Amino acid sequence: MSVTTIDLFESFLHLRPDGRVHAEQPTFDPERDGWQVMAFHVATDADLHADHWEIHPEADEVVSCLTGGIRLCFRPEGAEGEGEGEVEEEVVELAAGKAAIVPRGRWHRIELVTPGDILSVTLPQGSRLEERTG
Repeated sequence: MSVTTIDLFESFLHLRPDGRVHAEQPTFDPERDGWQVMAFHVATDADLHADHWEIHPEADEVVSCLTGGIRLCFRPEGAEGEGEGEVEEEVVELAAGKAAIVPRGRWHRIELVTPGDILSVTLPQGSRLEERTG
């Protein structure tokens, strides 16, 4: 078996339940089983879908800032949709080399502080996005 290199910014890694790892096109599939490792170059908030909340109900997510800086924002617990702007978000700033664990089932989003690179690891099954209204 030959070993090939993988460009993490051009592929996602799918960590399959049977223990195998597969590099594939960078598509986030909320129906996928197994864990997914995703790396991104980020230059604007649009690269991070900062205008959307996301949630992963089946597992925690590791969000890591490799270079640059990001802000990890958590929706106040119990705040859903309308009126979400009435209570302040919890914010965690991540500088290069820092990571945070987003708890399973916690709505969150990412904002850009300084352009750079991020890496995330999660179980995509059941994940959802919701447009931010506040």
